[in-house]
Amino acid sequence: MKKGFWYIVVAAILLAAGGWFYMTVGEGIGPKAVIDEDPVMIGKAKLLTVAFSDEGRGLRHTEITLTQDSRSNVLASNDYPEAGVLQKALSVTVDAAALKLQDGPATLTLTAIDHSLWKNRTVVKRPAQIDLLPPQVFQLNPANHINQGGAGVLAYHLSEAVLATGVQVGDLFYPGYPATLTGKPGYVAYFALPPDAAPGSPQIRILARDRAGNETLSGIPALIKKRKFRTDTMTLTDAFLEKKMPEFQAAIPALRGKTPLETFIYVNTLLRSENLQTIQSVCRKSEPRQLWQDAFLRMKNAAPMALFGDRRTYLYNGKPVGESLHGGVDLASLALSPIEAANSGIVRLAGPLGIYGNTVIIDHGLGVTTHYAHMSAIQVRPDQGVKKGEVIGSSGATGLAGGDHLHFGVAIHGRFVDPREWWDPHWIADNVTKKTAF
Repeated sequence: MKKGFWYIVVAAILLAAGGWFYMTVGEGIGPKAVIDEDPVMIGKAKLLTVAFSDEGRGLRHTEITLTQDSRSNVLASNDYPEAGVLQKALSVTVDAAALKLQDGPATLTLTAIDHSLWKNRTVVKRPAQIDLLPPQVFQLNPANHINQGGAGVLAYHLSEAVLATGVQVGDLFYPGYPATLTGKPGYVAYFALPPDAAPGSPQIRILARDRAGNETLSGIPALIKKRKFRTDTMTLTDAFLEKKMPEFQAAIPALRGKTPLETFIYVNTLLRSENLQTIQSVCRKSEPRQLWQDAFLRMKNAAPMALFGDRRTYLYNGKPVGESLHGGVDLASLALSPIEAANSGIVRLAGPLGIYGNTVIIDHGLGVTTHYAHMSAIQVRPDQGVKKGEVIGSSGATGLAGGDHLHFGVAIHGRFVDPREWWDPHWIADNVTKKTAF
């Protein structure tokens, strides 16, 4: 009995020691090397990221090699003297000219060695394709007349499939959407031009970037048409501040205890900026197809108050206390007038939005949205489809509004443009229909 017991103890010790050995210095599981692309596309300057990992004692050595026509180039070679490096993401930029690569096939080899006694080695080979030719852009609109503060539309073909394409306006990017043009696959992109645009500023270019990282920026012929925007001053009265500011103080804890004027300054600066960020975030989700038809509806029997592009200076006791740039058109009719959807689309936002009060945003596809603000009541919900002319709520004076009216706006990917263009059937025909109907 005693002898058998000691056999069991020795066996258990040996088993534990074997398990410890296998799980540490004697591990049998090799490291891993992963790259997302398959095949790997490499252009003139391509950033490659490889994830190396080891579940045991960690990585000892990693290497990335690119081979073409029997010529091997070591892109990265790293040693890790100490055990314990379980994960390592390596990024390398492949300079095709420096490596004397040519268009055609190649092989990317990923090697990883671990810190086990056996120095487990993993070798992963991935097919690569060297592509040094950037995509070509074939524009279908030889003439583009764009108003300051207005919208532009471009249609074009590309020579190859791409990862990203659209219109670059200065630092802002407006994505292009797939469309059938002249019976072939193409793209349509809507973009916004700022009110202060001038010939050549900002630059307007079509961008196309292929899977290999090659990029083309194609300038477009454009005539920038000047528009005169109004400047105005608005006097803030104590009666207005005492009526409207408590609404914001109740909603924003940081404003409690502030004076009405301090509250207004916060609302007109920080809250206005936050609301614009929310609008731009909401407008990033747009249907990749056109949901609207013909000219957009204008509120019935309504007189314009403020226009798009109005630059306002707010005065209190004769001194300036803030500014704003009006991003829509204010329309006033009877109190609690019905508000109709300007065109067909999908509701993306329906609820309170800071300075805009009760707000509805409708997505009309391809990045085009309409905005309805200061409403007293909302009759739609997010993700609901609406038809042109359908009642979505009632006008009101919620948010930073002094009286009952509708603030109506049109935006391209969250950047406001002059709504009057979209009410005009001739502008729609010349700047949208003729440019995209091939």
